Amino acid sequence: MLQNILKCLALFIFQTASGDDCSLEISPSRAVVRFGEAVSVSCVASRPVRVLGWESAIGASYTQRDLAVQWQVDSLIDWIEEPICYGVFFTAPRQCEEKLNLVLYKTPDSISISLVNHTGAMVEGREYQLLCEVQNIAPVQYLTLRWYRGQTEVYNNTFSELSPATPVQVSSTLLITPSKAENGAPYSCEAALELGLEGPQPPPRVKSEPLNINVHYPPDSFDPQQEVVELDDGDKITLNCSVGGNPPPLYSWSSLHLQETDDNQPLFTTSSSGTYTCTAYNLLGKSSKQFIVKLKSKGKRLRTHTILCEDV
Repeated sequence: MLQNILKCLALFIFQTASGDDCSLEISPSRAVVRFGEAVSVSCVASRPVRVLGWESAIGASYTQRDLAVQWQVDSLIDWIEEPICYGVFFTAPRQCEEKLNLVLYKTPDSISISLVNHTGAMVEGREYQLLCEVQNIAPVQYLTLRWYRGQTEVYNNTFSELSPATPVQVSSTLLITPSKAENGAPYSCEAALELGLEGPQPPPRVKSEPLNINVHYPPDSFDPQQEVVELDDGDKITLNCSVGGNPPPLYSWSSLHLQETDDNQPLFTTSSSGTYTCTAYNLLGKSSKQFIVKLKSKGKRLRTHTILCEDV
């Protein structure tokens, strides 16, 4: 009996049919399996068969005259596995085979984001490069790598031109020119394996820890740049020229009758009228505002006279 089976298999090697001429049906026709998990696929013959089996490095099996045979693996870890269902029939075409579309996938060990050739704070208006690195992911041709600023997707790229079935390391870069509005913004990248309808839904996703960027920018322009304030005679008034900037601005005050101060305070108290100039500055620039302090004018008193008229 074994000798007859071997003869059939030898004939099968040299004369096989596949595709539309084949009388075999694999179910599911496409199997998507997570690395290390179990898989079971059925192969069914639609006409009487002499030998029906699975050719595979793991889980190979065959049966005689039965119309169905299973390919089963308890823990699939072979990246180059290509199971083929074959049948040797009594009538032509006597040999037939169907290859299982098998996708073995693995989510990445890690995903990280970093700045390229730079450390510390960024400067508004300059260009910087962010790098996202994905370690040990497969198969890479199903990978979509997405970049996010906060919750907003800003860029994505795919790797469909690559074909290795085994886990690989891949990376993606993103060029940014940050503005002051992005100071503190979190950037992150996400690896998603989009494995089709037969794969897990939603697709497996792994996201990096966020990279919060620190953007340096000069002090904001004052609006308005000149302000007139009134002061009651004998009172004091506090002038405020606080303004945004990163690093936080330092402050100096000057006036015609006041020696320039460098106490680095945005508040200044005075009891004298005059023009006071506040300058906010940091390493990237400066911005100034003028306060014109005027004494409130005193109201004029209205003198009244009483004239008495008597009859003579």
